[in-house]
Amino acid sequence: MLALQQTPLPELPTARSPVTITAATLPDGRDGYVYDGNPVPPVIRVVPGAQLDVTLINAMTLPSREPCVMDPCVQATNLHFHGMGVSPVGYADNVLGLSARPGDTLHYAVDVPRSHAPGLFWYHPHPHGESDRQINDGMSGAIIVEGIERFAPAVHALRERVLVFRSVHDTAAARAALDSSVPTCGSEPEAPELAWTINGVAEPSIDIAPGERQFWRIVNASGDGFLDLALDNASWEIVALDGSPLVGPPSMAQHVSLPPAGRLEAIVTGPSAGAALRTRCVDTGPDGDPAPAMVLAHIVAGTGQSHLPPSSAISRRQRIPGAARAAQRRRPEAIVTFTEDAGGFYINAHKYDPSDKAMFTVRVGSFAHWRIMNHTREVHPFHIHQVHFLTPDALWLDTVTVLDARNPVIRGLSVFHCHMIRHEDKGMMAKVLFTG
Repeated sequence: MLALQQTPLPELPTARSPVTITAATLPDGRDGYVYDGNPVPPVIRVVPGAQLDVTLINAMTLPSREPCVMDPCVQATNLHFHGMGVSPVGYADNVLGLSARPGDTLHYAVDVPRSHAPGLFWYHPHPHGESDRQINDGMSGAIIVEGIERFAPAVHALRERVLVFRSVHDTAAARAALDSSVPTCGSEPEAPELAWTINGVAEPSIDIAPGERQFWRIVNASGDGFLDLALDNASWEIVALDGSPLVGPPSMAQHVSLPPAGRLEAIVTGPSAGAALRTRCVDTGPDGDPAPAMVLAHIVAGTGQSHLPPSSAISRRQRIPGAARAAQRRRPEAIVTFTEDAGGFYINAHKYDPSDKAMFTVRVGSFAHWRIMNHTREVHPFHIHQVHFLTPDALWLDTVTVLDARNPVIRGLSVFHCHMIRHEDKGMMAKVLFTG
């Protein structure tokens, strides 16, 4: 059982290129990332225009001590640089062409465009059939592309915290963390089985003085857990979502929904001591997994003194190009339909096979209008590699419907899929070709 610890929120190690990470089998039988001799994945920081050099060593043991969604596990692994607008070919974000078996080493050289948006991204393995197990074992870490201060100058003087949320399959710990004051919100028949850690600790304490402002950068690094984050007696002053800065006046929210792979960057103002960071109940549908309200962390009084005013910027609407608005009004160029049955999970009635050809082609330099349809009785977070989507409420997200394919570096064969990773492992994925 996951042991609860009243432990201060750990600071994660920071790394800059070149970075070496080892995928290894840990003493408890799980597989994880080891960096600088410790089983704690680093926060990798990079500036636009630089090359991200990462060496991935596969030192996992065979046979695997854990089952995979699609056995047998061969302990293959690789890296996906989630949300980043980088190349899907060569030694970059190439999840289709790069794979390391135990004993192999991969050397990534990812060119980050000078025009790349600043913000929070993350890295995780993407071997088909084994991704769910590896991600839920904790094989992931945050990536920060520097420069968010250009969009939110106030964050420059604030204490920055990186919070990596991971889910743990532990029914007893999940029940212990339940917020009993909040009724369940869904019709899922199963008992909750996901508990949460933040930077590897269950229910840590986070120090922030009443009235102090801090800059929190949060990633939901779960393979299949949903969060709806709220901080007692405080609001989120949203700076960015899914690595996409909001350039309008700060967006204030009492709670923020983060599906698996979702990211939130926000300024928080310290509430009184004794407050808690919580996830509200999320209704994932009658066939989904329970996501009840839980206590995630406890607020304790810090010694900070920051009372800087909120940042200001131009209207968010000025970020949406006219060509994107025009694409929204066009007939969809692609219709993506999610279905499932006892045999697996499907996109347009097809279960993914590595030998598949591209299901759709997108011309680089354009905006494409896609329609995503869910014909199941559970929530499926939709993710496409290399690009962001424009949502109807004028947010650019990478996990949700206009596709921004203007970036010339994304040419090549890539994938889109449900980011409930076990659904992806069981077939809910397809290829897309960025061409032109």
